[in-house]
Amino acid sequence: MSHTYEFNVAMSCGGCSGAIDRVLKKLEGVESYEVSLENQTAKVVTDLPYQTVLEKIAKTGKKVNSGKADGVEQPVAVPAAA
Repeated sequence: MSHTYEFNVAMSCGGCSGAIDRVLKKLEGVESYEVSLENQTAKVVTDLPYQTVLEKIAKTGKKVNSGKADGVEQPVAVPAAA
């Protein structure tokens, strides 16, 4: 079953949104996504767990300010990379 995740991500330039675009494009199981530099958002439609997508976006080094799964606020804390 698909979920819609929406992340508010601090992106200052096209390179920032491009980095997020690239990780989402490569992520298996993503049905569609939309990265908006203007709105500072990344919307992802996928059946992957929320945490998986959050970690992928966080790996780009961008600050994730907030996240929602199917319209419900979710924590954006990412476990420190081992």
